[in-house]
Amino acid sequence: MTDRLLQHRADDGTRSVILADATTAVFLDGVATTRDLARLAIAEATTLAEAAAARRSDRAVDLHAELAAGRLLAAIDHPDPARLMMAGTGLTHLGSAEGRDAMHKAAASADHPTDSMRMFLEGVEGGKPVPGNAGQQPEWFYKGPGDALKGPGEPLVSPAYAQDGGEEPELAGIYLIGEDGTPFRLGVALANEFSDHVTERHNYLWLAHSKLRQAALGAELLLGPIPADIRGTSRILRNGECLWEKPFLTGEDNMSHHIANLEAHHFKYAPFRRPGDIHVHFFGTATLSFTDGVRTQPGDVFEITADPFALPLRNRLEIAPTESITVHQL
Repeated sequence: MTDRLLQHRADDGTRSVILADATTAVFLDGVATTRDLARLAIAEATTLAEAAAARRSDRAVDLHAELAAGRLLAAIDHPDPARLMMAGTGLTHLGSAEGRDAMHKAAASADHPTDSMRMFLEGVEGGKPVPGNAGQQPEWFYKGPGDALKGPGEPLVSPAYAQDGGEEPELAGIYLIGEDGTPFRLGVALANEFSDHVTERHNYLWLAHSKLRQAALGAELLLGPIPADIRGTSRILRNGECLWEKPFLTGEDNMSHHIANLEAHHFKYAPFRRPGDIHVHFFGTATLSFTDGVRTQPGDVFEITADPFALPLRNRLEIAPTESITVHQL
């Protein structure tokens, strides 16, 4: 199993980083957060895995026990939530267009496919260019800042005005922008890119609205090359029973785009290369309970598992109270 980094917060608030492999998990010495470790790795011109290995302690930790106790945090965070940006790309997986296309079929015909299907097919044709060449531009969306990012066990809170709150099981790339503006990929994490699919279905131009929701990251940051074929399971639990379950595939073998192409089109924008910023980029999914007619309700628990991640990502759905917002003239 590939090495993984995890962020830990003790009951007294003390932060630590854990290095885990197939058989062991130990605390690291001298670093409190994965972001701190990544900054050291950049300064030392070494890999994140090598920087972690150099700081191994002999203090072992039981990951499952710490997860159950609520001491494992999201795989990444930033002390200033405004310096963490969540964004993503859709229609990136083979088969992912089916559900989206079905939402917008009424405005299409055999001779005039939906914009969703056109974008997907353009990705199939041009999303995996020869290295060094520019590939097809993917769909892109903004999710929110760092305070909308939740960790394992934390609730995903849907705003009162939302029409739906549905899961999207996928991988998220984690990036730190170096002092010279270079984006560094730290690794990938299991993610739930939580969205409002009813709002999106009403009008495709409302996609931006539907994506402005919280999202969740698993505890494990998978280091090194991203596996080309990742297979997992997405579940919804209601009152302790499995309401819905379906496998999902990710990794480049199951995608219409190279991950490098998604990264190139994200980081080509200069404002996304501000030194010190963290980026969490969701790579897309092909599996949704919404397309199977499931309507979630408060109290439902989303559960996502996938090899080579050892821990599940579970989050309970909650609904925020209604807010009354008034804009005041100064």
